[in-house]
Amino acid sequence: MGRAATPAIAALVKAGVAHEVVTFDHDPRERSFGVEAVHALTTARGIAPEQIYKTLIIAVPGGLAVAMLPAPARLSLKAAAAALGVAKADMADAAVAQRATGYLVGAVSPFGQRKALPAVVDAGALAWDRVYCSAGRRGWDVGVSPRDLIRLTGAVTADIAA
Repeated sequence: MGRAATPAIAALVKAGVAHEVVTFDHDPRERSFGVEAVHALTTARGIAPEQIYKTLIIAVPGGLAVAMLPAPARLSLKAAAAALGVAKADMADAAVAQRATGYLVGAVSPFGQRKALPAVVDAGALAWDRVYCSAGRRGWDVGVSPRDLIRLTGAVTADIAA
C-alpha cells in the first residue's frame, strides 16, 4: 500500500501527523459502512466501537459541514447545528456530499477533502488516545489522536450524539 494511497493519507503525511492505517475486507453489498467498520475492527483488532468515528456531511444554511461521531451513535442534527452556530442542519444528499468531498459515501474521510468545510467532532473523542475514521477508501480506516483530528479539520467539539 503506497503511503499516499488516498488524499486523506497524503494529507496526514504532508501534515506530519502520526497515524495508523488499518484495513478490512469491505463487502460491496454492505450499506451500513460504520457498522461494517465497527464489526471488522473490534473483532480483528480489539478497538472499542466508540473509538471508530463516522464522517457525515450535513447541509447547513449557506453550504455544507462535517460531523464526526462514534459509528454506533446517531447524529443529533440539532446539536450539530448549535455547535456550528447555524439555525438548522439536515443530512446532505449523497451525490452532493461526494462532489463536495471527493470521496464516495462510505469512504468520506475528514482529511484531504476537496475543500475545507466547517466541522464538529463529538466531544467523546477526547476520552481516547486514538480514534479511527475513514482513510478515504471503503475498508480503510486511519487511527489518529483526537487532538490531531480536531486540529487538522479545524473542528469544534460538542456533544453531538443523540
